[in-house]
Amino acid sequence: MREISYRDALKEALREEMERDERVFLLGEDIADPFGSAYKVTLGLSPLFPGRVIQTPISELGFTGAAVGAAITGMRPVVELMYVDFSTFAMDPLANQAAKMHYMSGGQASVPMVLRTQGGPGRASAAQHAQSLEAWFVHTPGLLVAMPATPYDAKGLLKTAIRLDDPVVFVEQKLLYNTTGPVPEEEYTIPFGVADVKREGTDCTVVATSMTVLKALRAADLLAAEGISLEVVDPRTLFPLDIETIVASVKKTSRLVITHEAPERGGFAAEVAAQVADRAFGYVDAPIQRVCSPSVPPPFARNMEDYIMIDELKIADRVRQLVRGEI
Repeated sequence: MREISYRDALKEALREEMERDERVFLLGEDIADPFGSAYKVTLGLSPLFPGRVIQTPISELGFTGAAVGAAITGMRPVVELMYVDFSTFAMDPLANQAAKMHYMSGGQASVPMVLRTQGGPGRASAAQHAQSLEAWFVHTPGLLVAMPATPYDAKGLLKTAIRLDDPVVFVEQKLLYNTTGPVPEEEYTIPFGVADVKREGTDCTVVATSMTVLKALRAADLLAAEGISLEVVDPRTLFPLDIETIVASVKKTSRLVITHEAPERGGFAAEVAAQVADRAFGYVDAPIQRVCSPSVPPPFARNMEDYIMIDELKIADRVRQLVRGEI
């Protein structure tokens, strides 16, 4: 099977869905050629689809609101926010309109739109360009939330997101765009609410999202050399959440570590921990652990950013402590 980049997988998904459905269009800042968006995901699409790759002013509130209106009237817009940090400007149309319109209209209106964005640390982008805000969206009833970690998942989930009749927040990570992986050339989609066991193991389960999936897999390699078998579960979508796959894994391994790049306080890991405690408390032989960023704004200084970032060593160390009974 061919290997392509995470960036190209997303671009293929957009191109294929625009070819399949003329109601699909893109809008955002600097997304048309020659710039092709901040991370070049949309580069090359505007010549292929004249009038359907729309450059917007620097007004996330304005163009997200325009997308909500277009979706309600039957279009399928895909909005790009350069950074998830800028979603603060778009929260009214996203959280108060898109997320609630189906409910407030008694099911008469749907909002089939996708808001693509990226977040996370790793490029010394500082506090306003490196946050991980996915928990905000998970906490908002009416929104679906996807966080793919691989090119295969990115393409399959984005195609599904565009076809859904509900608003989707599609969260990417800036360090993933250049990563590569196998992606079929034939048509495929990935359903929301289906987790993927990226690596099977017997001693401990690690639930990881986005960039931390790659870190957890590296941790599994490190621990394997010590005789510790790590199972890595990627939810792929945070809502809907496939808690059944996570619980089944925990029942097998009896230990659970949850990791993500967002701050620990109030993060998605706490939701996973609570649901596992509800469903599998009697199967857990050690305290459920979280390996997350400290609750501070992302620093600009590279050495300080490195300090708060999650890596394979931090994950491996926590798993090692659990398995050895040190926690």
